[in-house]
Amino acid sequence: MNKHKMNKLLLAAFLLGSIVAKAQQEPALKLVACEGKAQGTYYIVKYLSADTSTLQPQIDSVFRVIDQSLSLYRPGSVINRFNETGAVQMDEHMQAVIKKALFTNKATNGLFDITVKPLVYLWGFGVSKPSFKGVPPADSIKAAMAYIGSRYLRVKGDRLYATKKGVEIDCNGIAQGYTVDVLGQFLASRGIENYLVDVGGELCAKGHNHQHKVWSIGIERPSPGDTTYEPVQGLVRLPGKGIATSGNYRRFFDQGRTRFAHTIHPLTGIALHNNIISVTVIAKDCFTADAFDNPLILMGVEKGLAFIAQHPEYALEAIYIYKDKDGTIKEAFSQGFKQYMEF
Repeated sequence: MNKHKMNKLLLAAFLLGSIVAKAQQEPALKLVACEGKAQGTYYIVKYLSADTSTLQPQIDSVFRVIDQSLSLYRPGSVINRFNETGAVQMDEHMQAVIKKALFTNKATNGLFDITVKPLVYLWGFGVSKPSFKGVPPADSIKAAMAYIGSRYLRVKGDRLYATKKGVEIDCNGIAQGYTVDVLGQFLASRGIENYLVDVGGELCAKGHNHQHKVWSIGIERPSPGDTTYEPVQGLVRLPGKGIATSGNYRRFFDQGRTRFAHTIHPLTGIALHNNIISVTVIAKDCFTADAFDNPLILMGVEKGLAFIAQHPEYALEAIYIYKDKDGTIKEAFSQGFKQYMEF
């Protein structure tokens, strides 16, 4: 054996020995899971750590801090103070959410709008219920529409104020995705590199699971020829991405043969009642996915998929589940969504 080959073998043996020694020095990572209830839903946080002591108290604390900022159900929250007075000094959480909301409003030509609170109440999906049930009277919708529009919101430094008295905001269409990402950032701040955060079906993931595979989550897909929507389970990989779903099956009411869902069209004042069952959006983070899922379901399948293709700068991918004209449940993907699916 010549000297060159001998040196290469010695170098390879040294590198292999170093890798083995490093692996032996590193503590074994174990799967830790925290579960609970928050923001009117469930949460599940899974992560790999050598320290198996629970982070649940800190996780619950994150929820409390964000709720004190953005929850309409929390008396004295920052958002409730704004809705009561028309102006407020924002904390860091509200600043982030308002900035994203105003950006998404412009990006979707007004299809995402946090000033829909009067309409949410009118359609019976708010904290308090209206005096009637079902579809609101047309004159009530028209009256509420006078207070709808992000053009009535102004940000100056850390202050948010309304330029029109009576304008109120509801950030529920985006706050959950934001919370998911904040929890992910909290885990990262603790040196955790592999985690999955799920808050009511809105998720973000980083790294790998305890089987050394990219985190996968289940989504519902229609079975072939399905007309009653008895879905089968599909798996989606999340390599450092966020995912959010908007649909007509979570909060809705039926009137006649029409189902009205909790997503309100801010330009018409009418609750969602198209042929779409759900849209699931993958983005760079859950905050972005959650911001765009409602506008995409309002756009419909063709316009929504065209929007994604026309705006690669937002890095969105989506799958639509919808009912065809003949009643068959079908699905449609954006061009890049299939790369995340495990068929």
